[in-house]
Amino acid sequence: MEKPKAIFNWSGGKDSALALYHVLKDNQFEITQLVTTVNSKYNRVSMHGVRNELLHAQGEAIGIPIKKIFLPETPSMEDYNAIMKEQLSEIKKGNITHSIFGDIFLEDLRAYRENKLKEVGLKGYFPLWKRDTKEIVNEFIDLGFKTMVVCVKSEFLNEDFTGRIIDKDFLKDLPKNVDPCGENGEFHTFVFDGPIFKNPIKFELGERTYRAYDNPKSKKDANNLISTKSLGFHFCDLIPV
Repeated sequence: MEKPKAIFNWSGGKDSALALYHVLKDNQFEITQLVTTVNSKYNRVSMHGVRNELLHAQGEAIGIPIKKIFLPETPSMEDYNAIMKEQLSEIKKGNITHSIFGDIFLEDLRAYRENKLKEVGLKGYFPLWKRDTKEIVNEFIDLGFKTMVVCVKSEFLNEDFTGRIIDKDFLKDLPKNVDPCGENGEFHTFVFDGPIFKNPIKFELGERTYRAYDNPKSKKDANNLISTKSLGFHFCDLIPV
């Protein structure tokens, strides 16, 4: 029986990697592309800040082609939705029926994704949904995955957490108000080795930087009905070698 074709929404981080591991293991779908949003100004993975060269190195090591969707540095929600709808409509022409995500427990985010997919005739699939995040991150480590923290939200973590490999010691050092998987956006990672990779990705640590961004908002919010407070992030650059 022919398997349904799907795209996999690939951030390059640990939850994506573990979700992809289970999807490939279960063999329910034919994964045609790893879809990643990229900051068009810096040519880096959105939010994670990972260089384009390392993103493509992941795709080559996994053996699935990368499909990049370019976004402005700070798109409005209208701009983001319009770009994604156009790109997903084009992707669907390849007989794609499903879009797979590594989301774990954010109900609003899942509902948003499913509503947007429905607009273009796609279905969502969430292999890690509602699993315990401590269980997920420990399974990730025990399977032999290796991942580096490349971005942290300054509200929760200081820059010393960037450039660290996620292991048992890292988990012990996390403050109690931080989810072990960073599911609330506390931190983001770059996976460079593990059971889905043919070979490890080689890189060295670069400089640490701090950036502040305005909250994404709708153009309809002219009266500042939502918070316009800036969000601060510490990044650790990874340099391909």
